[in-house]
Amino acid sequence: MALPGGTIALVFDWLPGEILYHPAGREALPRHHPDSPHARFRARPTEETLAALDTLYDLHRVVAAAGFIAVDLYDGCLLYDFERAALHVIDLDEYRTGPFANHTDRLPGSTRFMAPEEFTRGARIDQATTVFTLGRCARVLLEEIPDPLAAVIDRATRPDRADRHATVAEFVAAWDAGRLR
Repeated sequence: MALPGGTIALVFDWLPGEILYHPAGREALPRHHPDSPHARFRARPTEETLAALDTLYDLHRVVAAAGFIAVDLYDGCLLYDFERAALHVIDLDEYRTGPFANHTDRLPGSTRFMAPEEFTRGARIDQATTVFTLGRCARVLLEEIPDPLAAVIDRATRPDRADRHATVAEFVAAWDAGRLR
């Protein structure tokens, strides 16, 4: 839905599931509390977690191709339906057209998922930044990382952006190749 001033609003159907991390609220549990959605998700079979990550990565391949950069993507943006083993991405309010320059000392987001350039005024924020965040999603959400994917995640999360996959499509292609081994 288009709003005045060129603003875009996304309206979604209500979906069953639990946010993998909810930092506030009376019933919020720390990530590693055994009853938290985050801990329960990490305890799922590895193949189920990998399938959820495939969904996340397929979405971001499309989002990146449309010219958007993920900002403030973390496990609090992920709704997981434990009964259906289905992942949904919510809270898309910080995706920005890019590339762009970081005009602040720190972009919004959870430090566990943020690339170094998101803390550097004047730094270029582009698909390599999104690649870092997607790699951190795998590192944070997978209890066990299969060997073929460990190298993909390692490259995606390197501090020097020149050492990462340059685009989300390149990262997802490497991820898919690692999944096939």
